Amino acid sequence: MTDPAKVRRHAERVRELVASVVRTQIKDPRLGMITITDARITADLREATVFYTVLGDAAAQAGTAAALESAKGLLRSTVGKALGLRHSPSLAFVHDDVSEHAKHIDELLASARNADAEVQRLAAGAHYAGDSQPYKLDDEAHGVVDDLGADGADDEVVVGQDRR
Repeated sequence: MTDPAKVRRHAERVRELVASVVRTQIKDPRLGMITITDARITADLREATVFYTVLGDAAAQAGTAAALESAKGLLRSTVGKALGLRHSPSLAFVHDDVSEHAKHIDELLASARNADAEVQRLAAGAHYAGDSQPYKLDDEAHGVVDDLGADGADDEVVVGQDRR
């Protein structure tokens, strides 16, 4: 089993190498404004997945994906030589759509903020449905005092009358 720290170091090195080769050696006109965001490599160091983002529309993304696929051999040989491994890892390129996820999360947060503002607006003019004092304190005109007992039940106590 391979050491996880070694796997992380190799993955970071793969990311750096691919970014360097894409920037300096690949002259494909289909290659757009690309950023290599992450690389992951399996524990056996045989397969590497490289994540990238592209500025532009769907056509630019498709062109960049095609350019990376055509340059996969050059990238794999460069990575293999630089890592010094017995077997050069195969590369797979995955479009990382972090910006779309971030935009979607921002839209969700904005709608939640609007909903909260609407609730605050409605609550500002609201009032309680019952009386301002919901508990009966004294009804001295009739000689009855309401008392809430320890059990929460309403116990009536009649003042000034004999209870027989």
